[in-house]
Amino acid sequence: MAAQRELPCNQCTGTSTALQKLEGFANRLFHRHSKGSLQEQKVALENESHHFSELAALWDRSMKEFLAKAKEDFLRKWESPPQNTAGLDDFERQKTLGTGSFGRVMLVKYKSTEQYYAMKILDKQKDNSNLYMIMEYVPGGEMFSHLRRIGRFSEPHARFYAAQIVLTFEYLHSLDLIYRDLKPENLLIDQQGYIQVTDFGFAKRVKGRTWTLCGTPEYLAPEIILSKGYNKAVDWWALGVLIYEMAAGYPPFFADQPIQIYEKIVSGKVRFPSHFSSDLKDLLRNLLQVDLTKRYGNLKNGVNDIKNHKWFATTDWIAIYQRKVEAPFIPKCRGPGDTSNFDDYEEEDIRVSLTEKCAKEFADF
Repeated sequence: MAAQRELPCNQCTGTSTALQKLEGFANRLFHRHSKGSLQEQKVALENESHHFSELAALWDRSMKEFLAKAKEDFLRKWESPPQNTAGLDDFERQKTLGTGSFGRVMLVKYKSTEQYYAMKILDKQKDNSNLYMIMEYVPGGEMFSHLRRIGRFSEPHARFYAAQIVLTFEYLHSLDLIYRDLKPENLLIDQQGYIQVTDFGFAKRVKGRTWTLCGTPEYLAPEIILSKGYNKAVDWWALGVLIYEMAAGYPPFFADQPIQIYEKIVSGKVRFPSHFSSDLKDLLRNLLQVDLTKRYGNLKNGVNDIKNHKWFATTDWIAIYQRKVEAPFIPKCRGPGDTSNFDDYEEEDIRVSLTEKCAKEFADF
């Protein structure tokens, strides 16, 4: 399911109050400093700086309260997941959107509402053949396809997407969830040009460390490869790989064989293209940091080390969250069921067993 979250009304009050005060402060700052002598402007700036610090602290507290409430909602749904009685025959299969080692994803239409969804078909024992997962359909296609077509994104373009991933990981990590599968293929672009994170097959609730070897070779953190046990910091390493690939057009660690990729990752040596800005290179050095005691996102200040970095200096995090920033790219979509932004795949019939072999085991799924 795409990891996009609307702010529920019962969680808005504190966050909205902080936001309104911050916006009011910005407006006052502009008007006061656009007129008067330099001395008057200096005095006004000094008077406002203390006020700004208080508002920033208020916003920080509001975000912590929001994330705490979001965690309560998540745990309630986690412990009592909603049940759905829809069956395979309730959906009309339209077209294959993608394939992988575990199965395929198809565009389907729910017959009763004629609404489009993405159906992930996994080779499991739900009906002796497959396990079916219904997800939101995002018609803009994969970032991977758009990146390969363009070659590479400009830094402002890459920053727009990276900021959304930062907010996504901030939310997921507050729920004790590690994502573990960041890559352009798992990032879909919606009709407004914003990112939606998909494919949570490797996501896991972890409060301490875990040891499972999973993910895409080019995006694995060194500690995963070395089987040392790892935590949420692996997602921040993967963010560094993604930002590099978006801005360069290729990942920082690549080779013909996975073992060669792993050797490069563990060495921690990264070469930057000449067109990378100094701020971008500095951020990547801190994300693609083999030493966990120095990796951004895993330090005392947590995600704030990333959000406050110079490369993100022009990022309005609140506006990104509220989807108010104009996207640098809007995919062309002819309608809700349009598949033109996805590649074509050979269609195959779905094998469905007449009897359900593991009904008891999947009763609560």
